[in-house]
Amino acid sequence: MIRLRSLLPLLVLLLAVSVAAQDSPIHAGPMLGPITHREATVWVQTVDPAEVQLRYTVTALLEGGPTPRTAFITTEPITANAANDHIATFRLANLEPGWTYTYHVLVNDEEFSRPYPFSFTTQPLWQWRTDPPTFTAALGSCNYVPDTPYDRPGDPYGGEHEIFETMAGMNPDLMLWLGDNVYYREVDWWSPEGLAYRNRHDRALPELQRLLAAVPNYAIWDDHDFGPNNSDRSYILKGAALDVFQRYWPNPTYGLPGTPGAFYQFQFADVEFFMLDNRYYRTPNNAPEDPEDDTILGHAQLQWLLDALQASYAPFKVVAIGGQVLNPNEVFETYANIAPAERQFLLDEIGRRDIWGVMFLSGDRHHTELNRMDREDAYPLYEFTSSPLTSGAATNPRDSTNVYRVDGTLVAGQRNFGTMTVEGPRTNRVMTLRTYATDGALLWEHRIEANELRPQREED
Repeated sequence: MIRLRSLLPLLVLLLAVSVAAQDSPIHAGPMLGPITHREATVWVQTVDPAEVQLRYTVTALLEGGPTPRTAFITTEPITANAANDHIATFRLANLEPGWTYTYHVLVNDEEFSRPYPFSFTTQPLWQWRTDPPTFTAALGSCNYVPDTPYDRPGDPYGGEHEIFETMAGMNPDLMLWLGDNVYYREVDWWSPEGLAYRNRHDRALPELQRLLAAVPNYAIWDDHDFGPNNSDRSYILKGAALDVFQRYWPNPTYGLPGTPGAFYQFQFADVEFFMLDNRYYRTPNNAPEDPEDDTILGHAQLQWLLDALQASYAPFKVVAIGGQVLNPNEVFETYANIAPAERQFLLDEIGRRDIWGVMFLSGDRHHTELNRMDREDAYPLYEFTSSPLTSGAATNPRDSTNVYRVDGTLVAGQRNFGTMTVEGPRTNRVMTLRTYATDGALLWEHRIEANELRPQREED
């Protein structure tokens, strides 16, 4: 028999959650999405069906005028309802480069606020005018938010969610989510509603809200926010998974005409980011080895990536993917283990096409490290693997003999996050990679000059 006394703590918790939900019309957000010179994206999720608007302001000195003038602009309302998971995504256009805009969220004509201001700054128009601006990207992977009824028995797998408050306190300029941004459970895998539930539940994490509101957020996925563990192209709900991912992450674009997927490209300052989809076209991990068929990216995405890299003039061409690329060990879901021939083709083509400035970002491994692959008659390739944010941390990586690992960069047995700072004049840009503990303590840093990532040629 269940005693009433044993139920009291649960009843108190449910009452507190109910009261909190009634107090706020917003379930999660606002979250900033992509921001360019003249456009910005703001994402909001409500508790109940509602009409949502943004009212944003800008203060500017009009040409020839002696005093600044403040303009107020209110968007057309967006209906947030069950059909769109109570989400309203605003894409603000015709903004001005380098201006800071303050905005307010209106829900059914009532203003909503949090204990911090809502604002964003468009990217400055530095081209042909000044050196590129300095910026810092925060980054990480593997975020597990507990949901006790559906978690495995035993000790909680996720924790230290205050890491997101630490990250927000560092005032980065953007956030790169490198996959496993949520962890689907067994109860989620087999319906679109289950996938949506997991994202809705995790997005409301209180510690996460300030980071979402403070900086533009860009995301890729890995297996746990695509489908079941180690999932691949055979996942029957991959179309629904893509729809849900697109709903919760308003990335700049998705895939190519005729080639669906969660891959895209964007530019921040003078750096270009190539965000890859390592699941939608992926060969099953245990499929018979077949160099002609084994793939992680699929032909169309791989061809796009190589062409886009070759077309880029960015000093750093950052390729972000859920799993490790450079690690040579055939363990877990490294590229070398799943599709070694495709991996070799990708690396060979970077050399053959004389593409300079390439470096990789990845997550997945539940430990952090920096890899450096030295190549004959070519510049070295780097890969910054950053993991985990809040999920379980691996204490003893199976590939402890990774020959490409840079000494002093292995972080195991603790949660952590990374940053990437790019600074310096246009002709000598420098990237500094750093890893921090949950409380913000610096664990290591490594400096890479853009000139180091150029073709190494013999002098005449």
